[in-house]
Amino acid sequence: MINPRKARQRGHANYGWLDTFHTFSFGTYQDPNFNNFRNLRVINEDFVSAGEGFGMHPHRDMEIVTYVLSGALKHQDSMGNGQVLRPGEFQRMTAGTGITHSEFNDSQTDPVHLYQVWLVPQEKDLPPSYEQKPFPQAERLNQLRLVASPDAQQGSLLIHQDARIYLATLEQGRTLSMDIAKGRHAWLQVMQGSVSVNRIALDTGDGAAISDESYFEISALSNAEILLFDLA
Repeated sequence: MINPRKARQRGHANYGWLDTFHTFSFGTYQDPNFNNFRNLRVINEDFVSAGEGFGMHPHRDMEIVTYVLSGALKHQDSMGNGQVLRPGEFQRMTAGTGITHSEFNDSQTDPVHLYQVWLVPQEKDLPPSYEQKPFPQAERLNQLRLVASPDAQQGSLLIHQDARIYLATLEQGRTLSMDIAKGRHAWLQVMQGSVSVNRIALDTGDGAAISDESYFEISALSNAEILLFDLA
């Protein structure tokens, strides 16, 4: 079963400096039919104006993964980390027992476009931690590149949940396939371009929940960039 979540169905708020879209309930947007999918709690697409951002704010008991599509995002946190996240790089933050951080557009002239994902961890009160890694296009061009996993396989980020996150950059006409183990589920998020999953068309910003399927194919209808989640 494949259930599309169209981009226009998402929650949306525009604060001037921040234009944000919520796949699942978040902040003032609440939809009891879309609170989460399995352990996937948040998929937010954000456009942050030049020089603007989120001031210091707290999190706890959440795995937070951030990916920048264009521009640059400056991160600082209470653990002493201070880095700039650029396209092709992923950041993972385990909030655990508690962390504060800020995220600001590092440019004074250009906007930053990013996706932020939250997963509920398997355990509460984990020690807070942070890591950031690049995943060059050559490693994900027309193939699924593992970028986060519970065992840090293939140089992926370590997340504290039975979930695996893949990134792919697809050229028009190319097709990827994936087997799903019995009892597992998948979520496909189209960040840029258009694809079809088992012949169901998805455009930029669209997602799809995939359950009770043992196999599916993703075909690029245009050049595209996708995230794929393998979930318990």
